[in-house]
Amino acid sequence: MEVNPELRGDEEATGAALLLYQRAHFRHDPRWLLPRPPHLCLACALELLQATSGVSLVRKKHMLSCFHDALTRHTTSVTQLLAQNETVCTHLIGILFGLLRSIDDGPVLELSIQVLIQLMVQLKLGPFVHRLLEECQKELCNMPSMRGSLATVTLLGKMADAIPSLAEILVIDHGSLVEQQLRGLMYPNEALKAAVCYLYGKLYSSPTVAEKLSGHFREKLCPLFLTTLDNAQSKELQINCIGLLRELLKYDRFVSVIMSKSGTAGISENAEVLQEENTLPLVLKKLLLSRDETLQVASMHCMAAVLVHSPVKYAPAFIHADIPEFLFEHLSCTTEALLWAAYSCLLLLTEERLFFSKCHTVYGIESLVRSLKGILQLNNPELLKQGLLLFTEILKRQPEEIKLFTNSATCKDASGVLQEAISSPVLEVVAEAVRAVAAFFRKHHLSLPPVPYRELQALVRALLDRCADLSLPVSRRPVHSCGLLLPGGRPSSRGPSRAVLQQAEILRGALEGFRNVCRLAMEFRNEPSAQENPFTAPSTEKEDTLETFSEFLLSVCDSLCIPTVMRHSEQAMHPALMEIFLSVLDSLFIIVPHMKEKFSKKLASSSFIRLSLELKARFCSGQSHPALNQACSGFLSSLCLNLFSALEETGPPSREGRSVVSSILQQCLPQVNTGGSESLALLSDALYVDEATRQHQYCILLLLYLAYVHEDRFVREADLFSAVRSLLLSIQDQAERPPPAVFRAAIYLLALCQDKAEPLEKAPLSAIRKMLESIPDLSLVYSHHPCTLKFFLMYPDLLGRFGHRVLELWLSWEDSSGLEAENPASTTPARPPALADLGDPLLPILKSSSSVLLILLDLVYSSPVGIARKVLTVLRTFLQEDEDIQVGSLLRGHFLQILQQLLVERGAAPLQAGSNLPLLLSLLFLVQPKNETQRELDSTDLKLLHQVSNLCGKCSLDHVEMLLSSFNFLYWSLHQTTPGSRKQAVAVLLSSTPFLTLLQKTLGLTWMEPAPASVLLGPSTMEAALLCSGWLLTASLSAQQHLGGLEVHQTLTVELDRVLRTLTFRKKKAALFSASILRFLRTALEQNLSSALVTLVSSDLGQTPCPEDSALSPLSLQQVLSLVVSLQNLLVQKDLLLSQAVVGCLEALMDFLQARNPDVALHVAAQPWNRFLLFTLLDAGDNSFLSPEILRLMTLFVRFRSSSVLSQDDIGYVLQETAKVNFSELPTATLRALSRFLLQVQSTGSLSNPGLSTTIQTLLETLSERSSTPPHHQDLVCLGGVAVSFSHIQD
Repeated sequence: MEVNPELRGDEEATGAALLLYQRAHFRHDPRWLLPRPPHLCLACALELLQATSGVSLVRKKHMLSCFHDALTRHTTSVTQLLAQNETVCTHLIGILFGLLRSIDDGPVLELSIQVLIQLMVQLKLGPFVHRLLEECQKELCNMPSMRGSLATVTLLGKMADAIPSLAEILVIDHGSLVEQQLRGLMYPNEALKAAVCYLYGKLYSSPTVAEKLSGHFREKLCPLFLTTLDNAQSKELQINCIGLLRELLKYDRFVSVIMSKSGTAGISENAEVLQEENTLPLVLKKLLLSRDETLQVASMHCMAAVLVHSPVKYAPAFIHADIPEFLFEHLSCTTEALLWAAYSCLLLLTEERLFFSKCHTVYGIESLVRSLKGILQLNNPELLKQGLLLFTEILKRQPEEIKLFTNSATCKDASGVLQEAISSPVLEVVAEAVRAVAAFFRKHHLSLPPVPYRELQALVRALLDRCADLSLPVSRRPVHSCGLLLPGGRPSSRGPSRAVLQQAEILRGALEGFRNVCRLAMEFRNEPSAQENPFTAPSTEKEDTLETFSEFLLSVCDSLCIPTVMRHSEQAMHPALMEIFLSVLDSLFIIVPHMKEKFSKKLASSSFIRLSLELKARFCSGQSHPALNQACSGFLSSLCLNLFSALEETGPPSREGRSVVSSILQQCLPQVNTGGSESLALLSDALYVDEATRQHQYCILLLLYLAYVHEDRFVREADLFSAVRSLLLSIQDQAERPPPAVFRAAIYLLALCQDKAEPLEKAPLSAIRKMLESIPDLSLVYSHHPCTLKFFLMYPDLLGRFGHRVLELWLSWEDSSGLEAENPASTTPARPPALADLGDPLLPILKSSSSVLLILLDLVYSSPVGIARKVLTVLRTFLQEDEDIQVGSLLRGHFLQILQQLLVERGAAPLQAGSNLPLLLSLLFLVQPKNETQRELDSTDLKLLHQVSNLCGKCSLDHVEMLLSSFNFLYWSLHQTTPGSRKQAVAVLLSSTPFLTLLQKTLGLTWMEPAPASVLLGPSTMEAALLCSGWLLTASLSAQQHLGGLEVHQTLTVELDRVLRTLTFRKKKAALFSASILRFLRTALEQNLSSALVTLVSSDLGQTPCPEDSALSPLSLQQVLSLVVSLQNLLVQKDLLLSQAVVGCLEALMDFLQARNPDVALHVAAQPWNRFLLFTLLDAGDNSFLSPEILRLMTLFVRFRSSSVLSQDDIGYVLQETAKVNFSELPTATLRALSRFLLQVQSTGSLSNPGLSTTIQTLLETLSERSSTPPHHQDLVCLGGVAVSFSHIQD
């Protein structure tokens, strides 16, 4: 090939050389020269490539390469030139085909084949294809051997690849060519075999051709091919064989032939060996064990292609070849394609039981878990889905008798992998992981001790947390009650979106998993080895126990599962999902039996009764959704029975009552598929109803009752009231007797809805009364609710017949934890929770009905102590809030009758009448008017005083509670009446010698030594209260007797020195106890220690008297000084009531000393310790001197001119500070004490400063301008169970 010199200038201009064959180019027409690079003359190329051209192979190769380049770059130009002359095309094809036969150079052959095929495709020369095939056929048929046929076979394979129709032409018109290929498979040349397999692969890729060649394959090709595949050594042959195999495996008929040739027809589950010659499983196993990942992947693809036709039919062959073992081994690799192929094969093998019985899963589960753990670190969700799918199928299909996890470590690792997979952001992965978790929660997977409860908890929480994190759109539309709606949502007019459906699938799978774990907990209840971890040390806290796990399931259901399902149900309602959900809730009642009642109450208060009924009405009408209907009915039955058993207001039901309710629910719930309005219509049916319909009505009534008990009111109260009334009338008309549980539900619903409806007429009231009279015990139909109480007490017919029993039941079920047992007479009521929450439902009834009030009084006398105490609490609250004179008179008159009857019936032993007598006396004390200080005592009051004093005379000191109530009543009677009536009352009491004898014994308890165990504590609380009341009552009686000069029939003796020692040495004494003794001592001092009622004696005999003792008798100087010190010590305690008593006693003592021995009085007043005491009291804060007690104390020091205690400067400072005070802000007691202090300072002339005298006068004038009418304050109170008059202590 040379370059034309004449065209050299043009070549340089164009920058490219002309490709010419100089010897022949001059003969060629210029049209054969291509105008664009490469500037090739097609005619020159044709002549140069001829076998007779004598050109070297290198030049031919170059020309051939240039021609291929031109044909590729300028396809249109070249094909147009060639298409103009058919002879040229034929000649060119012949030349190229001749090159294939005459040249052994591989690259040249490759170029020739490429150009030849390109010409065939571009020129679309159908006849030339046939001619070429005929030439190939002649070539192959004339060859004695296949030694030189590689190029021809290769050409045929690539032509079949480039020309789709060629395969069919080959089979139909040139069948001998196909037959000749069998010789190539038998020729010992792997390159030729590879070319033959390539050609067969292209032929069998056409379904039509594959059908025509099916006999050829079955009879001739199959054994040769399997042998070739088995013996293939070169990668090219291996790949082409696998390519052909994959084409063959697309057709079931070829798979059947190949596997039958592999010997699978005779293989059974018990076979131990396979045929060793040319079996496909063994061949693929050999490729699987090669080190080439491409061949490994191809081998697995072929296995999958076989198994996909019939896993059950073909899997045994692979299983017996131990291929699953090596597939599991390959899971340790990191190549994603290889992992995918292994997962696919194993997934198909799981459909064969032999795969599990041969324990391949037990061997490979650890590899699978490790593989999944590694994939979680990759970003390949599809691969992760495939692995999780395989894991799910293994978990589902693993036989129970073969443990999948042989050690707890692998089980825990599996749990961790699933937990991490659930957290994936890809929802498809989450869905597959959720299904795997559901299969994982099975007893035979997790029963290997120790059960990994901690890991299971983490997995369950992760499962439900992931569901809770699903980004469901929250409906913001207002909720309207229009029949069948779920709480918090309403049906959407449009169908659910794809996202909602996908998330519903995940949620359903999670619920299925949660149901499985609940079933797992129920199954473990019967497994002793699963109750707790046997390897836990005895001294450590056992957390991994079944009980802890069960409580966790309940907790996580409450906090995660229920809110998530409810939130999703607001957007879309799926019957299958709700069926699983309700079955989960039902199973929790069994899993955590000790919490089932509490859980049931929470579900009922969250409208789950309504939810279940609406689901049944919406989806279960007729025969639709039977599984959901069964789940709803089972859940409702368990829920209602739990609620019925947990009815706190009337105690646990009887076994018979529970059995009746259970029978009604189980029999009728599957048929209850109506909404609220339809259910009320059924209850209102006034026509004759049969037994089945009546039971249906009872079932609906029980459901409504339990829903209303827990504040789930999903029907209108007025409509419900009317329906229940109609039902009761129908029952009465048919002379039926409803079960007590059903009748209780009816009464409760009537009572609850009464405020929203008209009062009952005579007919339904008569029916109710007759039914109540047929009940042996009213407690069987009583529900503890304020509406029930009001219902029975508002109708006179029911009140007169059942009021006593209803009130008794009401009080018996009231919580008494708030009652003040130790203080039955407290003026501050401690209401029980029910009363406090509902505003004392009895109080408005008591205000409007005296009949109810009298029934309560009867209950105090006739009921047990517990109920009687609750009556006291109610009446205490009532009397405090409604101080009615007529009510008090009514109660006192009724009490007088009870006491008179008691004393007449019991005679000398009234205390044996029962333990309610102290409560009666407490109530008698309660009905005394608290705010009326000047009330004349009438005959009833005097008779009550007489009866109570006589009753006290019959008591012993053991009746502490009764005596305390009696003393309180007597003391209060003396201090809340006028002076004239008070004199009469004291005369009545002094006339009772037994009473005074009992009072003497009571005071004697003060000197008794307490038990050794209570030396520091002193007497009991009740006994201490009795002593306080006794001393106060004695002081009152002594003062009134002395004031009125009343006749005394029985004197009281008190040892004065013991009284003083009690004040001085007694430890741990209450302030009220000291104050009561101080009030008695003050009364005695005011009477100059000489009283007709109280005789003061001294037991300190034999002491040497001092000169001053005779004037102070019966006191001694030492006792006086000791008493002063005791009073000072008590005053330092800064207790208000005690300080008032101390100052009053000190004033009486100073008056006594001033009258008996003024020097001693001055000595006591001038003690330096008094100044320290005064400043200690003044240290309480700014203007602390304005306390009435401190003012009275300073007045006392001024009176006795104790300048060493209170100097003129001190008095001046007090006056200056007093002048700055706003008197309108001071209480009356302070103003009164201040006035006395100023007058005392003014009268004694203690001030030498005239300015201070003017200040005193100004202050006195200001005080005189103040209103003399003090504001009213309650004088009589009850402190620690003791009736106390503040004025009695202070004045």
